[in-house]
Amino acid sequence: MREELEKTLGRFEELERQMADPQVLADSGRMAGIFREHGSLAKMATKYRDYKCLNAQLAELRQMAESDDPEERELAEAEIEELKPRRERLWEELLEMTIGGEDANRARCIMEIRAGTGGEEAALFARDLFEMYRHYAEVKGWKCEIMDASASEQGGFKEIMLAFEGEGCYRELRFESGGHRVQRVPETEAKGRIHTSLATVAVLTEPEEVEIDIDPEEVREETMRASGPGGQHVNKTSSAIRLTHFPTGITVSMQEEKSQHKNRTKAWRILRSRLYEKKKQEEDARRASQRKSLIGSGDRSERVRTYNFPDNRVTHHPIGLSVYHLDQILGGDLGQVLDPILEYEKQLLRDSMKEPAKKNEDGNGKGK
Repeated sequence: MREELEKTLGRFEELERQMADPQVLADSGRMAGIFREHGSLAKMATKYRDYKCLNAQLAELRQMAESDDPEERELAEAEIEELKPRRERLWEELLEMTIGGEDANRARCIMEIRAGTGGEEAALFARDLFEMYRHYAEVKGWKCEIMDASASEQGGFKEIMLAFEGEGCYRELRFESGGHRVQRVPETEAKGRIHTSLATVAVLTEPEEVEIDIDPEEVREETMRASGPGGQHVNKTSSAIRLTHFPTGITVSMQEEKSQHKNRTKAWRILRSRLYEKKKQEEDARRASQRKSLIGSGDRSERVRTYNFPDNRVTHHPIGLSVYHLDQILGGDLGQVLDPILEYEKQLLRDSMKEPAKKNEDGNGKGK
């Protein structure tokens, strides 16, 4: 964590130097990218810089507290007691901001929900998950946009792609990646038997355009007529877009909008997200080597969470959490699950750091 914070602050200060460089200022295109990156790093970098300053102040005050002058010693000790709580608050805030790695504080992400094992019941469950995330976004004040959707015969979703925008959306929603299992009596079940079905969720960061350099020559764009619901419009215009990225084989199809231009814009956003995810996987061996590891194969044995209707229970398997308010959670009160997960992740960070600031108060940035 310390290395990540130092890297973020170092990059932030480098951008500050570039913003003061006359040659850089003269290049409007370059400046736009610098300003955007600077803004994305500002919150964490400035908070960490404040933290380091507090550590340096505390180190000086501890030296003063060893003075032979009783008055100076008393003043130093009083100021130490005043600064320590401020430093602890800053550290807790940094812990929370660090959850999720270097992408933790991105304000945009893309979610893909797909029906897995279970046929039509799985598609209906995918719809329930969509509604849960949509309502949670409303609670958090995030923007939620449907990028694309494929409906099932009974009103569920074979798959649906969403874009979220708002502070903390990726940090929280990243824990949703994986298999989501539901145990309930389907609407179509005449004998009242409980069935088990699965939907999968993948949450991807949405990078800025400047972060992913895509050569247009390496992307094939095809236009076609939209399929499925849409009335006469789908038979008259070729509004659907399909992008194929030759080097990776990644393809994106988009037909949600009636406008070809809007479909093209959405398709490129998704392509950038998928390419960014692939890049991050290759750079960090700790991540999965293949994108499908986010969601598993759709098999019942691979799951991150279970929604048990008979018991009104939601279980988040990675941390062994069970909450008996399934109806509230599906209604959008997802914080009952996500808040404990975030606290669990913070505790893991605390344990891994072993409270170093209490052992290292020299203000050199290597403490806590």
